[in-house]
Amino acid sequence: MSYTKIDQYLEKNLDGSIAELSELVAQPSVGAQNWGMQECAQLTARLLAKRGFTVEVLPTGGAPVVFAERKGRNADKTLLFYNHYDVQPAEPLELWETPPFEPSLRNGKLFGRGVSDDKSHITARLYAIDALLDSDGELPCNVKFLIEGEEETGSIHLPKFITANKGKLAADACIWEFGGVDHREVPMQYLGLRGICYVELSIETAAIDVHSGVGGSIFENAAWRLVWALNTLKDQNEKILIPGWYDGIEPPTARDRELFDLQPDAAEEYKTRYGVKKFLKGVTGGTDLFMQETFEPTCTICGLTSGYQGPGSKTVLPARASAKVDFRLAPGQKIERCLTLLRQHLDSGGFEEIQIEFLGGGPAAKTNPDDPFIKLVVETAEEVFESRMELIPMVGGSGPNYPFVHELNMPVATAGLGYPDTRAHAPNENIRLDLYVKHARHMARVLKEFGK
Repeated sequence: MSYTKIDQYLEKNLDGSIAELSELVAQPSVGAQNWGMQECAQLTARLLAKRGFTVEVLPTGGAPVVFAERKGRNADKTLLFYNHYDVQPAEPLELWETPPFEPSLRNGKLFGRGVSDDKSHITARLYAIDALLDSDGELPCNVKFLIEGEEETGSIHLPKFITANKGKLAADACIWEFGGVDHREVPMQYLGLRGICYVELSIETAAIDVHSGVGGSIFENAAWRLVWALNTLKDQNEKILIPGWYDGIEPPTARDRELFDLQPDAAEEYKTRYGVKKFLKGVTGGTDLFMQETFEPTCTICGLTSGYQGPGSKTVLPARASAKVDFRLAPGQKIERCLTLLRQHLDSGGFEEIQIEFLGGGPAAKTNPDDPFIKLVVETAEEVFESRMELIPMVGGSGPNYPFVHELNMPVATAGLGYPDTRAHAPNENIRLDLYVKHARHMARVLKEFGK
């Protein structure tokens, strides 16, 4: 099948698509700060309606979901795109070369908060749809979009939304919100996501901070109590000490290891990119590094807050202390059980006063690497990227793919325009325009082949 007309459209009309992306990036939608969420949902809805989609902005108990659908030539095949319009906070602002919500185009890259994660993936897919409509006058199959506003804050309301709307969301397959190329410019197919249980642990031991000379030897210190509690969560060998934590974990398959065996050793690239000298538990690289990175549970202190942290000294006994902790979950671990085990562990250790606030998360899930839809996505990428898409059975990051795989019962494929220096979640987040066009070309091919 010739894609010449479609590719020519995508090359000639890039400025218009980037203008739409810039408008979307310029609209703040910071989930953690509840900034601009309704406005961005409405803007996203307008972009979809412009392409002839029937669009609904639906409540969830938090930020709204934008749902859209349009019928295609093959009424028996439906492809669902999952995306999100919310973005991370832009702080620290002083590290941005240009303001985060004023998109800036320079050296073939577009900079701005959320430009990569995930707004460019929305508009690039709409750009592919524009090319198909221009070429054929209709879409090759039914297309649905589910674009949520809470991915960056744990997708807390999405699982219930999916359960309540199974009929509306029914589809044969799903294209996930992210993807891209690695440092070799090879496109990657990420087949699974680790789960996550994100909590804030907090303790309050007094009504106010106290002079350390008055209270240091007679009052409980909130910071010490929290540090002692945190110290019980895992040992120096990285083993999580919560009883029962590893029960029920599904081990990786021989196929998982086989796929990792095909990957080039990433040890030196990781050391260079992140400035680290070694890896945990004595692993040096190769498949063992990949397996440890993706299939093992983790317990990570993401932040600690207590007492005085400004310049100079202040002799104070903190009344309150808190820590944000994420537990990355292996396949088979469930959120409710993990929260119960954590509570029981703290209580049995004498830390009943430690409060647990669940901030979001979900179980791990993965798609069969030999699913026909995965094969379609892989094969259509090769012409565009001039390289075979490589299969990665699991990544260490997390996302709400579990209900898509296990409730909507569909294969989930990743595809996108990310690259190693896209700086998602960091200052100077950016995309490369060449990869933007390649993703649109890839999505046009996926839709055409899927509709056959």
